Order: sequence, then structure tokens, then C-alpha cells
Amino acid sequence: MALQSTRWLALSYFTYFFSYGIFLPFWSVWLKGTGLTPETIGLLLGAGLVARFLGSLLIAPRFSDPSRLVFALRVLALLTLIFALAFWAGHHIAWLMVVMVGFNLFFSPLVPLTDALANTWQKQIPMDYGRVRVWGSIAFVIGSAATGKLVSLFDSQAILAMLSLGVISMLLGMLLTPSVMPQGASRTQEAAGWPAWKSLIRQSWRFLACVSLLQGAHAAYYGFSAIYWQEAGYSASTVGYLWSLGVVAEVVVFTLSNKLFRRFGARDLLLLSAVCGVARWGLMGWTTELPWLIVVQILHCGTFTVCHLAAMRYIAARQGAEVIRLQSVYSAVAMGGSIAIMTMFAGFLFQHLHQGVFWVMALVALPAIALRPRVTARA
Repeated sequence: MALQSTRWLALSYFTYFFSYGIFLPFWSVWLKGTGLTPETIGLLLGAGLVARFLGSLLIAPRFSDPSRLVFALRVLALLTLIFALAFWAGHHIAWLMVVMVGFNLFFSPLVPLTDALANTWQKQIPMDYGRVRVWGSIAFVIGSAATGKLVSLFDSQAILAMLSLGVISMLLGMLLTPSVMPQGASRTQEAAGWPAWKSLIRQSWRFLACVSLLQGAHAAYYGFSAIYWQEAGYSASTVGYLWSLGVVAEVVVFTLSNKLFRRFGARDLLLLSAVCGVARWGLMGWTTELPWLIVVQILHCGTFTVCHLAAMRYIAARQGAEVIRLQSVYSAVAMGGSIAIMTMFAGFLFQHLHQGVFWVMALVALPAIALRPRVTARA
């Protein structure tokens, strides 16, 4: 069965982020349902994030031939499904560690490779990337809200059932044949020796430190907000709606970013993100009252979205091959490594300090105000 290529791509984004909307907010709840302590949960989640970092850094760049991208996505989706189903096999810590690493290792490269496929198709067929990519955000909202409702009606086992269903749907969608197959020469990147990387890091260390702190401060939220709010008396469905609200705020700001931040440079946006981070994580440690939680989730557009926009503007201001190198370092360090390390610490802190872990996250975000890069990079 052939499917119009833009619809094939939209379906791929939809099924991936539907699955991610189940995994990211609720996986700690499923792990807790198996009887694990918060410290062990943090260790498992951190190991998964390290695997995501390695998957994006090592696996995704291996597929340099655009004509092989569809095949690569199908293989990775199949491997992801095998590890998703392996979660049903047992709850021993060693087994869960192996499966967490395998699942994240193959799940994480799907997005950069799907983006690479979108870039390839944009050169072949008329396509509005934004209108295609938005289906991923819509799917995340649907996945998190639906899973929260099902957990409220049944139990945490519904999370694994929904994840399995989502990954099966992703593989089945990718097995459909796109109407136009991707074509193009192999993508090669300019080789760079250690002096080039050393120079780049020396010039951009403030930027990398700043975004690593701001993104890493999300670790307690990603790993333990669902458990924290359920312990405060909220149903799983309410937790799902709160997570969905954060993504809706993210989508709105991404959509309006050119109008909202036309006069902002990267340094200004990082200041705004840091202030939002200190306020958001401080509020999470201070109260669990619903009106304040709504404010907390709306602030997601400041802590994550504004930081990411700042990073994109800073990177876009670089020259030539520096753009590719800095983008790689940003994705690996700030969006992967820093969150992985902080998640491991967050599990220990949540077990011993409980809501105090969010005060620690506020303190993590605070130094970013002083570390902001001095170069003002505008869009």
C-alpha cells in the first residue's frame, strides 16, 4: 500500500511522539509499579538517557545515504519494538537495565533520521515541514492525556500496554510504502581534527555550560513529576493533562516565536529561560496546588522552548562547519548527557529530599544567568 510521502512522514512523527508521550511522563510510574525505589528508578532512567545520547551520536550518523533512510527507520522501529515487548518478560533490575538501554539506544535515532528524511524530501517534493512536524506535538498531547486516563481507570500496567501499542503502530506505519522514495547522494560532513573541536569548545564553553544547566534542570521533572503529583493526590489522568498543557504551551511559543522574540538575541533568551527555570522549579518545590501547577506547566515554554530557541539562534550565528559541529555538541551534551547525569542524582535526591529535589533544580538553573555567552547572536 502506497501513501503520499508527506502523509507517510506525518504518520511517522505522529506514532513516534504518541509513544514518546507515553514513555517520557509515565515510565517512572510504571517502574514504581514494579516495586522499585526512587533511587533505582533514577538510575534506570539515567542509563536510558545515556543510551539515548549514544544512539543519537553513534547510530544516526551511520546512515549517510538518503535513499536508505526509509529502510533504516524500519529496522530501528523493529528493534525498538523487540525491546518494548521485552519489558513484559520480567522486572529484575538487571533485566530492566539491559532492556532500558536497548530500547533507548534504538528509539532515540528515529527522530534525527526522520528529520533527515524530511530535509531530503523537501528537495524533491513540495512540503511544509512545520505543518507536517506539528502532528508529532499533537500526538504527544494525545498520548500523555490518554495514558493518564487509562492509568486512572486501571493501573500502571496500562502504561506498558499503551507503549507497546504505540511502537507497534509506528512500525506498521513505516512499513507502508511512501509514494516518492528519497533520493540523493550520501551526506558527508567535513572532517575536523581535535584543534577545530578544541577551538570551538573554548569559544562556546559559556553557551554549552549555560544550556546544559538549563536543560539538565528538567531531570527531576521528566523523571519524577508524575510520581510526585500522584503522591500529592492527583489522578494519573490529571497528571497526563498537566503534561499535555506543557507541550501545548511549547507548541504555541514555537509557532509564534518569530513574532514574540524578533528583538531578542540568544543572550536575552537565555536570561528569560533561566528566570523561568528558577521560578518554575521553585514553585514545584513549594506547592502542589492545582492553580500553581497550571502556572508551572505553562512555564515549560520558558524553561525548555525559549532555551532551545536561544540555542538555535546562537548556533545559527556560527560560520561554516562550526554550525554542524556545535549542533552536534549541543544535542549530545545539553539535550542528552546533562539530563542523564542529573536524572541519576534526581533519583537519589527525590528519595531523600522528596519535593526538595525541585529546589535543587532551581539552584542548578540559577548559575546560568551569569554563564550566558557574551556574544549576542540574533536570528
